[in-house]
This record gives sequence, structure tokens and C-alpha cells, in this order.
Amino acid sequence: MHPIAFYLGSLPIRWYGVMMALAFMAGLWTATLRARRVNVAGEIVSDITLWVMLGGILGARFVYVTTYWKTEFAGGPFSEVFMVQHGGLVYYGGLIGSTLAAVIYILWEKLPLWKILDIFAPSIALGSVFGRIGCLLNGCCYGRACDLPWAIRFPADNPLHPPTTPVHPAEIYDALLNLVLYVFLAWLFRRKKFDGQIFATYLIVYAVFRSIAEYFRGDYPTDHVHAGLTSAQLVSVPIFVAGILLAAVLSRRPQTKQT
Repeated sequence: MHPIAFYLGSLPIRWYGVMMALAFMAGLWTATLRARRVNVAGEIVSDITLWVMLGGILGARFVYVTTYWKTEFAGGPFSEVFMVQHGGLVYYGGLIGSTLAAVIYILWEKLPLWKILDIFAPSIALGSVFGRIGCLLNGCCYGRACDLPWAIRFPADNPLHPPTTPVHPAEIYDALLNLVLYVFLAWLFRRKKFDGQIFATYLIVYAVFRSIAEYFRGDYPTDHVHAGLTSAQLVSVPIFVAGILLAAVLSRRPQTKQT
């Protein structure tokens, strides 16, 4: 796999950027279809998506840069901080950033917060499917060594220097788990009992799935592993707890009839 998809003249178009664009397009399309089922205008979804994109990219890049500043950015050109197309996004940073941006916009416009977050939750999982495929094509977020029949090898000329020995296709594991999560949340959306249930369920299940996928990752520096747990696994704990608490609180609120 090589990070360059094709060239427009002398301009390289990277697979990571292509897959991120597809992630947002798929998310917008499926969220719009879901919104129509609960009488939310598609224009509202489009407007919020712009905020979600901006908040997600800023949050994901900010966490990545601050986390890997010493090893990847210190001493280099400052412009590299903004080179998102080269890869380097932390998912949980993006989740927090996009959620904050969406919540600010929804509250500012006096829209139904939890109803709209439920609309977006399955699409977030679907977007992650494309995002992880982008990681695979980019050569980042690779797995640890293995000798299984489905192990993969990265080319020696990949500029991110992943190992050329057989490794777990950790990116594919993560993508498949997110696909399962998307299908489940889309199914649950039509059967939900209260507003906020789908978003809370996303937090709970994603935290579990991410922790499973992290077990196969082999790209973390030693200082990013604590007591045998990766940074993402540690962050998954409060995300899981937040989902449980959110579901417990929202399920006790008086509910309007679902449409």
C-alpha cells in the first residue's frame, strides 16, 4: 500500500485524504436519511456536519500534535503541524472536538440536542470504517507482528516506515468492528426508547470495540503504553463510564413520543 492515490498535475492526492472525504460524505448521507425518519430537516444535518468536520479535524490534530510533538514536530518546520493530509489524527480527540462543536451549534440554534446526536451517532461509526481503511493505505496505525495467514506486509518505501515484516491488519480489525457498530446502531435507532440512547450506546460499545482493536496495535512508542494499556485504552475507560451514566440519566427523563 502506498499513501499517494494519484496526482493532479504535480499535486499528490493522498489516500488518507480521499478516505476522510468519503467518511464525511457517507456520514452526511446516512445521517440525512436518518433525520427524515424523525422529521428533522436535512438542511439542519448539513449545517451541523460543517461544524462536526471542523471540530473533529481540529480536535484530532491538536491531540496528535501535542502527543507526538517531541518525536515528530519539534525541530521541524512548523507548517507540518497543519499537514493533516499526511495523516496524524487521534480519533478520541476528533470525537471530543466534533461533539463539542456540534453541541455548541445545536444549543445556539435551540435544537433538540439528544435527538440530533442520536441521528449522527451511527454515521460516526460508519465514518470510522473509511478512516481506518485510510490508515491502512497510509501505513499508519499498523499492527504488531504475527504469523497468521492474513498477516500483511507494508512496502519498504513507505515514508512512515512501518515494519516490513508480517503484522496484524489492525486497521482492518478496527474498520470491521466499526462496521458492526454502525449496523447495530442503525438497527437500534428505529427501536430506541429515549432520546440520547443511540449516542450513549455508541460511547459504550465503541469504547469496548476500540479497546479490543488496540490489543493488536504495534505502532505505539513505549512511553505511550502504561501498565500494558495504550493511551486509547485508558481513554476508553472514562468514555465507557460516560456512556453508562448518560444512558442511566436520559432513560429516566420524561419522554416525548418517538416519530
